[in-house]
Amino acid sequence: MKKKDFILAVLVTIVWGANFTVTKLGLSGVPPMLLITLRFTLVAFPAVFFIKPPKMSVKDLLLYGFTVGVGQFGCLYYAMHIGMSAGLASIIVQLQAFISPLLGYFFLKEKLKAEQLAGFFISALGLVVIGVASNTRGITSIPIVAILLTICAPIFWSISNIVAKTAAKKAMANDEQLDMLSLVVWGSLVPPIPTLILALFIDSPQTLINSISNLSMISILAVLYLAFGATLFGYGIWSVLIAKYPLNKISPLSLLVPITGLLTARIVLSEELSKLQWLGVAAIILGLIVASLDYKKIVIRLNRNEIKK
Repeated sequence: MKKKDFILAVLVTIVWGANFTVTKLGLSGVPPMLLITLRFTLVAFPAVFFIKPPKMSVKDLLLYGFTVGVGQFGCLYYAMHIGMSAGLASIIVQLQAFISPLLGYFFLKEKLKAEQLAGFFISALGLVVIGVASNTRGITSIPIVAILLTICAPIFWSISNIVAKTAAKKAMANDEQLDMLSLVVWGSLVPPIPTLILALFIDSPQTLINSISNLSMISILAVLYLAFGATLFGYGIWSVLIAKYPLNKISPLSLLVPITGLLTARIVLSEELSKLQWLGVAAIILGLIVASLDYKKIVIRLNRNEIKK
């Protein structure tokens, strides 16, 4: 991966790491489905009037918008609303780093190397350590529905990655290039209506009206951050990288999100990092290093150096 792209990927993980703290703050004043509706409405408008539609089928566009907006965030936000902690949510969602490459292997015929599987396993252990250390009350105190919904979020995220990757390949086959910013903007037209309908099922119209009319500054800033930071910047850059590189190269980088998430929670919410959490952080970084190294190139370079000697 090019240095510039790697830096952009790290910036995305920082933005997404803070996303969970911001979401928790936003949910304190806005119902979950309404928060999603506001988020994607701001992403889509007025941008759709200035950005051309992506060169992809309407079916793929609808599928992308539904899996990201309704599937991923619908499950995640409602899970956090009914009891899932922000810290544990940021960890469980990173199952995407393992699900996406597996889906890429089955549907896109992308190869999985032994070192990548080893790196994923090491990082998974890190996620488990952080999860146990972060959830001081014990996992049994979190509603089982919230846990199941949170697990569904990375599944939908992984499916959206496959949709974006497939659409990009179709465009290339037609000697065209898929505009990923356009994909994010136009894909954001999909979630608002379904999530608003869900909001009306979950909450009364009066509750939703009261939430809109009494938006606090924290809620407004949260919606703006989620729309422009986490979605336009985050998913815009992420989709570009997904189209440019194999899923098994990009997806593992999302494992940095829990690290930035924990640090953000420490700064904003004054949460302390325990020794176990730091141990988990170290395991995740080690796993990323193991998964990212190209051992064949290293061996070739070592052999060349031996020959020169």
